[in-house]
Amino acid sequence: MSEEGKGGPLFPVFAPVARLRPVDVVQPGTSVPRAPFIAAAQPIDGDGAEVALTADTTRISATWDEGRVALGVDLDGVATQHRSRRHGRSRHAVELALSLTGPVATAWVREGRDWRARAQVDLADEAVLAGRTAPPVHDADWLADVVAHGPSWGAFGQLGLRDARVVTEVDGSSYREPGASEQVLFTATSAGPGGFRTGHTSVWSLDPATLALEHRGDLFVRRPGADGRPGVYGDHATHLVRDGGRWLVATSTWGDFDRRRHPQVDVVLAETDADLMRGTHVLDAVPLPLPTGPGQVVGVWDPHLVRDGERWLVAFVGASRFFRFHPMLAEGPALDRLSFRAAATGRHATEGPTLIRADGAWWLLASDGRDNPREHRERYPVFDLDLVERGRLGAHYPTNIPWPTLAPYGGGAEASALLLGFDGEPAGGALLPYGSHGSLVVQRPVPESMLRRTRALVL
Repeated sequence: MSEEGKGGPLFPVFAPVARLRPVDVVQPGTSVPRAPFIAAAQPIDGDGAEVALTADTTRISATWDEGRVALGVDLDGVATQHRSRRHGRSRHAVELALSLTGPVATAWVREGRDWRARAQVDLADEAVLAGRTAPPVHDADWLADVVAHGPSWGAFGQLGLRDARVVTEVDGSSYREPGASEQVLFTATSAGPGGFRTGHTSVWSLDPATLALEHRGDLFVRRPGADGRPGVYGDHATHLVRDGGRWLVATSTWGDFDRRRHPQVDVVLAETDADLMRGTHVLDAVPLPLPTGPGQVVGVWDPHLVRDGERWLVAFVGASRFFRFHPMLAEGPALDRLSFRAAATGRHATEGPTLIRADGAWWLLASDGRDNPREHRERYPVFDLDLVERGRLGAHYPTNIPWPTLAPYGGGAEASALLLGFDGEPAGGALLPYGSHGSLVVQRPVPESMLRRTRALVL
């Protein structure tokens, strides 16, 4: 152990063993949810194909016509067509799809095994609307009327996974589903095709022996939006906590974040006794006020909750501006009576704070992005509860800012852990903006013989 790590816990050294990348425009086995994350698909057979989504006086369609792909938008009887001059052709398409993710409509084609976006429209963009009224894509009544037209339809899936968090008991230990004790259960952000507003929270299981990945369900949030009216959003960067007979769902309001129109992110909390390990759920959420101490904070996200005896600990990220952010910690006797404890203000791009108990004490793990000062780049720092760095995790650091998600499994002499992270590799083609990234990077502890030779890396 180096001088830097004195007093910190001892963790194994991890090395990558797999990168997992489930890509689905239409999530298999799902129905159309009452959330704006819907997709329909149609095999291409012949010279043309079309799929559509309709609701009230809105019709959105994707067409493929002799290699040309277009999006049609009909709002209140006024129709427009949208093509990409650079990306709108596909001579080798075998399937056509249309997705609605938040306010973003995307036309897709499958070429071999790969889905590529060939046209895209932001239905909230004033230039696209040209004086027309935007469809109320977050309104629950409007969503109840959505009909998908195509032989294959259901919930939108994902272009990748990021922000993995183990599903936990309220004391911070891993939640074990009855009858599936060996499965690692976690939530993730399902990457969408258009940045923050197009992602949502999904639930997954991972077999630690075979690394087989299974989609379990999707979680959406009903809360007031930027206009103050209740709506359904794909909020993400979520922690799912089992507290006795109820679930607590703490998530970040990225579902309507827009740096120009709505530069605001908060943390909200939902409570339910529904079975969140399976199926699609829309949960009513309320604000979770997080004390941020001195200094300006313009947004908070990435919540992680544990109850330690009579006190709650809540780790989260605070931003002094977008995007300059660092870990913070609050504590208190109840979630509505939290007090500020500490902040790692020396960081500029550190997120994914995760509370973990090791060696009889609580620690906070985080992820240092490359925009930090030089001494805090591309590493996994380990902090005490005063957010003083006590060491770092010895592990491979993928691109982007991969959260340090330790996923314990097994027990006794067979106990071990995986480290789940993600990278910045995009999917879906060059048309898409930032936000389509996320291969799940799985790491295992190195063999004990190697561990003895590399123990100096474990701080």
